[in-house]
Amino acid sequence: MERMTSGTRQIGMMSSRQLRGSVVAGLLCAAVAGCGSVVATTPASVQAAHTTAPAVGCASVNQATTVTIRRTMDTIEPTHAGAVAATQRKTALARALFSDMCQVVAHPYTVKGPVHCPIAFGLAYTGAFYDGHRELATFTYNASGCQSVRVNAAGQSKYSLVMGSAASAAPHLQADLATALGLQRSAVFPPTQQVNPGGPNKPA
Repeated sequence: MERMTSGTRQIGMMSSRQLRGSVVAGLLCAAVAGCGSVVATTPASVQAAHTTAPAVGCASVNQATTVTIRRTMDTIEPTHAGAVAATQRKTALARALFSDMCQVVAHPYTVKGPVHCPIAFGLAYTGAFYDGHRELATFTYNASGCQSVRVNAAGQSKYSLVMGSAASAAPHLQADLATALGLQRSAVFPPTQQVNPGGPNKPA
């Protein structure tokens, strides 16, 4: 009888150890599972921030750091304006010009009748705005005749004549372009060229 009792006690001691081992293992599993759940639960707002595409076009004016500008001439009339190609790396100047062009296309002038334009054609400035090496938008500024601005970004294009409401929205467009080029305003535009502040039937 004593041997059986001794054996019974021994079995009881083994069960106690097994129980303690199971408890420790369970706690370890719970801890690991807890760590796993913390890693897996990333807030949706954080995930969205990582997947949102960087802004381009006029939504990225305040990201511009550089603008490249090139002057093109397509005219049979004699002109003293030569070829111009410049890169402006002063952030404030690049953003000022970008903002001007976006203001023009954000307030497009609607033609409702005949428009009087200066007899001057073929002068245009084209280029692009960048955030570092990332292209934000390209532009075309037809700077003679009835001036116009076109801004292209992400497969979309916005356009307006620079007169009426569009001209009023960007009164410093010509001056900011000249400053970005590092030239006098007279060297950027033909002597007789100016923005038409009126509209239909109002000579420039």
